[in-house]
Amino acid sequence: MDVEKKRAFIIHTLFVLIWVGGGYVLLSYALPLLSPFVIALLIAALLRRPIQITNAKGKIPYQWAAVFWVALFYGAAGTMVCLFGVRLASRLGCVIKELPVFYAQHLEPGLMTMLENGRYFFLQAQPELLEVFERMGVQLVQSTGELVSGFSVWAMGFLSNAAMTLPEMLIKLMLMVISTFFIAIDYDRLARICMESLGEKGVAFLIRIKDYAAGTLFVCFRAYLLIMTITFLELGAGLTLLGIERAWLIAGLIAVFDILPVLGTGGVMLPWIGITAFQGKTSLAMGLLVLYLAITVVRNVVEPRIVGKQLGLHPVVTLISMFIGVKLFGAIGLFGVPIGLSFWEYLKHTKIE
Repeated sequence: MDVEKKRAFIIHTLFVLIWVGGGYVLLSYALPLLSPFVIALLIAALLRRPIQITNAKGKIPYQWAAVFWVALFYGAAGTMVCLFGVRLASRLGCVIKELPVFYAQHLEPGLMTMLENGRYFFLQAQPELLEVFERMGVQLVQSTGELVSGFSVWAMGFLSNAAMTLPEMLIKLMLMVISTFFIAIDYDRLARICMESLGEKGVAFLIRIKDYAAGTLFVCFRAYLLIMTITFLELGAGLTLLGIERAWLIAGLIAVFDILPVLGTGGVMLPWIGITAFQGKTSLAMGLLVLYLAITVVRNVVEPRIVGKQLGLHPVVTLISMFIGVKLFGAIGLFGVPIGLSFWEYLKHTKIE
């Protein structure tokens, strides 16, 4: 019995490793290559219902209804990109160019004022530490200036590299648009061919995946909506206590920004704290710092519990999977790995494997 258990454990572990390796290869290599066609398939699936309604009620041939809706979708998306995306990129480029000037005219004087206040404090309280403080202040000013200049150079290089990859992006965009037209026109026939090639068991398995994915996306949305609400209430209460004008409006904007995996609350709070400190508003900067630390601690405690409960995973497993997911796959892995583990548990309990 012990040998059989060990053999079963080894086989089960190898099976899990194969799934993880396959998912890593898919997300890291196959998905970026096939991304135009995958996005085209998703858009065609999204437009299928409006196409069917137009075909049935408008008495328009299915192919022409598909062409109309795909053209309307890309026309609207292209208009929005032109109106907002190009203007945003232009403004962002101007801001990055002017960043060193902004630092020299606004941030550096505020930093010097803060250092002067610190120098006066040490002169009155601890004169023997004044020389050390002045030396540290000079290094801080130099390091901050170099950091701002370095960031400006890096950002301009990033925008330059993005501009160099523009031809490749245009080719992928063209492939995506053309593929969407073809897939939308022959969606039913392509779906029937895929189902016939999968067989009855494959189709049943695919339907279960579809149903599970739809339900999981809903519970994940509900979980992160709850987390966003908690962050909003914490921010609103904290900013109100600090005497910030329009505290609840600012809290709502930061809470929405907090959903972004890479930036989060720190993407707004940390620059705000730094600018406030440079302006000499030490008490407000300390209050914002305490508020940010409290929100970060609460989120790190609450997020694994809420997400894990919605996905049916233990909070520790959820936390580990989110950490590994971010390290391996970035923002996609933050959500994808916990969802994958939840789906694995679903397969085990429904006896589909």
